[in-house]
Amino acid sequence: MITNFSASYAGHVVDDGIGFSGIPANDRRYSNEVLAGTLDWALDFAQHMEKLRFDEFWIAEHHFQPEGYEGIPNLLMLSLYLATQTERLRFGCGFNIAPMWHPLRLAEDFAMADILTKGRVIFGVGRGYHTREVETFGAPMIDGDANRELFEEQVEVILKAFREESFSHEGKHYKIPATVPYRGYTLEKLSLVPRPLNQPVEVWQPLVSGNPRGIDFMAKMGIKPLISGTPKSKIKERVDMYEEASAKYGRELTGGEDVALGYRFFIAETKEKAIEQARPYFEEAMKFAAPLGLMAIKPDQVEAVANPMQIQGTALPTLEEAVDAGIWLCGPPQLIIDYLKNVEEEFPGVERVNVGAVMGMSRKVFKDQLTMFAEEVMPAFPGWANKV
Repeated sequence: MITNFSASYAGHVVDDGIGFSGIPANDRRYSNEVLAGTLDWALDFAQHMEKLRFDEFWIAEHHFQPEGYEGIPNLLMLSLYLATQTERLRFGCGFNIAPMWHPLRLAEDFAMADILTKGRVIFGVGRGYHTREVETFGAPMIDGDANRELFEEQVEVILKAFREESFSHEGKHYKIPATVPYRGYTLEKLSLVPRPLNQPVEVWQPLVSGNPRGIDFMAKMGIKPLISGTPKSKIKERVDMYEEASAKYGRELTGGEDVALGYRFFIAETKEKAIEQARPYFEEAMKFAAPLGLMAIKPDQVEAVANPMQIQGTALPTLEEAVDAGIWLCGPPQLIIDYLKNVEEEFPGVERVNVGAVMGMSRKVFKDQLTMFAEEVMPAFPGWANKV
């Protein structure tokens, strides 16, 4: 039963010259003052969402993007600040990119955020997808196997630090603690000081590709998946894989328990109007994502997306196809309610639904969309409405 509604914001300030006919992604540049505005946008959204009775606000960690697409480099710092400007809303790390951190620094910083906000920050980890970001921090990204290997060891260290009063770790990348003399004895174990007070720490990770190794690792470590941007035809397959892997490690889950589902959305009077109004945002998101390898399209299509002169005559994915696939929810409120009711029926264990801002969407448009979603969609779900 759906009991929790959240929204996400990756940190864009792009809201002009959008769509295939607009400014090419690589040609965008913004002043430092404008780029810093992402923090004001985040505050505006958080306070608006609290008034609307959303449960959670999820933000994304990214670096070095003068193009203005993803401009929040530290989720824990921002979440801590936003918690001081709100009273109830929780803040999701979607996601801390572990390969760009030392695992113990990430664990320490989260512990402080957990304590200072009294548990209002939700921990999340990811492997990353920008070579410019991850490789610049000295971690592998182009070598996917090396990236996954590093990530998995980092998560093991982080969870030991969270869960154990004192611990040690020896792996390929980390030996903790260092073998050094300390106050007359040889150091053998280390304690995270302080550890998070709210235990056990809830950990989330995006489930993107459906890679069996990745899903097995999530299940083994007790990490909960967010499945977002996935065609509805693939969701059951991913949920089943996660539940089967969890059973192997002694966790019996059914109906999508411990799984969150994420969607892009746009509300208007009709499905046709919603699609037409959302189309520039869909196109801008494709301009951003396709050259990064985040879409299953051909090289000539990627080239066309990056170069407006080549758009005409090139067949590209359409928003209509994304709507049919259930990746985007476009239409009047009742259409979205009906869709989510069907999700609730198929996956009765799913409690969390996340809706996201899209590249190019202005802060006013996103706030208006959040208002319509909160006032006209969320109350239709008793699991949420009865707890408010």
